[in-house]
Amino acid sequence: MDRNTPGPETTRATLTSRRTILAAGGVALTALTMGLSACAQEDALAKQAKAGDNKNYVAGDGSVTEFAKTDRKAAVGIKGTLFDGTAIAPQDLLGKVTVLNFWFAACAPCRVEAPILEELHQEFKSKGVQFYGVNLRDEKATADAFDQTFKLTYPSFNDKDGAVLLSVSGIVPPGAVPTTLVLDKEGKVASRVLGEIEKSTLKALITSAVAE
Repeated sequence: MDRNTPGPETTRATLTSRRTILAAGGVALTALTMGLSACAQEDALAKQAKAGDNKNYVAGDGSVTEFAKTDRKAAVGIKGTLFDGTAIAPQDLLGKVTVLNFWFAACAPCRVEAPILEELHQEFKSKGVQFYGVNLRDEKATADAFDQTFKLTYPSFNDKDGAVLLSVSGIVPPGAVPTTLVLDKEGKVASRVLGEIEKSTLKALITSAVAE
């Protein structure tokens, strides 16, 4: 065999490399496609979770989805209890833009974005925008310590039972933390960020919902 002619092992390695690149590109394109099905979202995120990095959570890729008013599903029926004991019902989300951020204390991206969320909370509260965290794992003491560390003034749901997460099934893939939703004044999901937020992006999404 000519030394310049690729052998079987080299050929197989090349094909494997090309397939890997094509697969990665397909996942990235899927994550950015508008109107992606919930099953596809969960599948792509599940692949990330199996990447072997031991984060113990599914990391979103920061992809942003905006839902046109005509494409929005029915208002989410959120019922849950905040860590301070306050009960929240679906009617509490009507007439105001609501930001829901799904988090827990050991999630590294959650710690990065916490100060940003507080800054936007302060900026938009005079415009009637309400912020809620949705804590999926922590006991009250841990959640309170997180709030104190990052000086968060908006409340969080104690959602260890998954009730709030269940109410947005099909919009927030199970275990995808952090995920941030912007609900319109009718309680419908107007936009979603899977993964760590960027301040300018979330600000634009909230501004758009307020202007409706």
